[in-house]
Amino acid sequence: MRKSGSFLTSIALFQLAACGGGGSSSGGSPTPAPTATASTAPVTVYATPAQEALSVSDVQRIIAQAVGEAQARSQPAIIAVTDRVGNVLGVFRMTGARGKMLTSRLTAANTLSSPDVDLQGLTVEASMGAIAKAITGAYLSSGGNAFSTRTASMIVQQKFPPAPTTTGLESGPLFGVQLSQLPCSDLNTRFNAAGGAGSMVGPKRSPLGLSADAGGFPIYKNGVVVGGIGVMADGDYGYDPNVLDVDSSDEEFIALAGIQGFLPPDAITADKIPVDGTTLRFTDATGAGLHPLQTSFAAVNGSAGSVVAVNGYNAGTILAGVAYGTEASGYRKATSAEFAYSDAFVLTDGSGAGRYPIRGGTDIVAVGQPLSAAETRAVLEEAYRIMSRARAQIRRPLDAPAQVTISLVDTYGAVLGLVRAPDAPIFGTDVSLQKARTVAFMSNSVAGQQLTDDSDAEVPAFVQRTRTFFNDNAALTGKIAFGARSIGNISRPYFPDGEIAQANGPFSRPVTQFSPLATGLQAALVRTNILQHAQFVEGAALPASDTLNQCTNVPAAPTGQKRLANGIQIFSGGVPIYRGSTLVGAIGVSGDGIDQDDMISFLGAHYGGLRIGGIGNAPAAIRADTVVVSVGAGVRLRYVSCPFAPFLDTADQNVCAGL
Repeated sequence: MRKSGSFLTSIALFQLAACGGGGSSSGGSPTPAPTATASTAPVTVYATPAQEALSVSDVQRIIAQAVGEAQARSQPAIIAVTDRVGNVLGVFRMTGARGKMLTSRLTAANTLSSPDVDLQGLTVEASMGAIAKAITGAYLSSGGNAFSTRTASMIVQQKFPPAPTTTGLESGPLFGVQLSQLPCSDLNTRFNAAGGAGSMVGPKRSPLGLSADAGGFPIYKNGVVVGGIGVMADGDYGYDPNVLDVDSSDEEFIALAGIQGFLPPDAITADKIPVDGTTLRFTDATGAGLHPLQTSFAAVNGSAGSVVAVNGYNAGTILAGVAYGTEASGYRKATSAEFAYSDAFVLTDGSGAGRYPIRGGTDIVAVGQPLSAAETRAVLEEAYRIMSRARAQIRRPLDAPAQVTISLVDTYGAVLGLVRAPDAPIFGTDVSLQKARTVAFMSNSVAGQQLTDDSDAEVPAFVQRTRTFFNDNAALTGKIAFGARSIGNISRPYFPDGEIAQANGPFSRPVTQFSPLATGLQAALVRTNILQHAQFVEGAALPASDTLNQCTNVPAAPTGQKRLANGIQIFSGGVPIYRGSTLVGAIGVSGDGIDQDDMISFLGAHYGGLRIGGIGNAPAAIRADTVVVSVGAGVRLRYVSCPFAPFLDTADQNVCAGL
């Protein structure tokens, strides 16, 4: 994952003194990290992924193999294949395949008291499920980890690991990530039926966000992740509430047949990666359970079904994928003018221009002195420096450096800069921006009023629930600085997280109404967008327009920018940025373990502020970890949680203490 010999050289440049202390407000003054200047140019830490892509014949073979397995199992299915950045390369609908599916149908043990909550219990076009599964496999994976939709199911539920006997455990580490890559996201790009220059630029949106329903895998070519496959056959777009048994899922076997010859390296599959002492799941299907492969597309095309068009995703043709890292993919290396680190990647428009060049804030009316371009650069570069030293949680081999996406926004939610490691998972692009916008919004003086003014039926009610929960009618008016972890605390179906005798947090649904698509405020904010998009995909809304290219119905900022234009996120990895006591923006990080994401954002804001002066993390007196909620003897919210032994170049501990 890094160039030979270069990482050890980087240690001298990236040395960071121990912070000392043991508590969140104790410890001595840490030594500032060295700044990046022309005389101390950053060295290369990361290798650039090889530029591999699926050909038309590759896509045809993958589809044929999946169709052959579906035929052998008498399970007519919809099969979708995408490239790494989410372009839908083909959708094959077998004769007799179900046209509709139900979102998040639950087992009898987890039956909802109401079948239609948030995005739970919707009947929608089944191709949406196949595409979402394929995008999930592609977006959650990288050269250092291969995750499936079964992996996703493990990490997004109300307890981890999910099983009937694992009561009293905290929610999954990526609880909420499923509601990212939304069809209304202003970051994720849209299918252009006209084609031409820029039409393959990603990351593309997903019709239902990320999926927790088995039947989605990443696709690898010559050891490089190049896409994903998704299969929908049974009409049940759900998740697995019990990891203690082994399922026999036809959809998973069909998808596994599809990726034969395109399997991920065995050393990086999810079942080689532990989180909090639990090894993740990759698949319950096995190669031994597959029927003889059908590799001829000509043998199934027309006789078993056909390639179909899906509104907003594919025009009914099979396409070749685009190679990640090329200008055409929307991801490429940053130029020296764009970013100081030569191995950094940025998003591009396909014609050479960066989509999110570093700039100053747009919110002078609200904050007086917005973030400058130099301040934005300092925070992003220091966060990138911390990332390059951090020990990865979800990557293999062991002791590889973390690879994440880092986003920075102002108080209006405008993107002031976005940068990433070259092989960071694609999902973190949108999620890092969600986290930054979420903490900037919830820490803002206008948060309560904006939610109250949301035109969706239930969203305003979450404001009073929150004020009742905190016993504070001034909650959500900017008096408290919320980290992404803090928002996660109050978005769980139990508060404190995992204590099953307790009620839900104010942003959450009660556990009796929980599903990965019924999370509370997070889902309620985008329900209207998803419903409108589902009608568009089905064709019921045509020729009416698709959902807007900005999520939620909160009022726009004075610039016309919606502060939550790609939805909110409810797991760790973001902090607000202040100038003195004035909120001026936020940083969000996503792509590795949640503690790593927390640390990179928190230390990035701290060292960026030290480097340039005038800005930094929220004053300690207003951080969410000063808030004690009256539950039992009292429960203190969390702000950030940094990992043990986080760095590859030092043995420092408590690196966030005292900052």
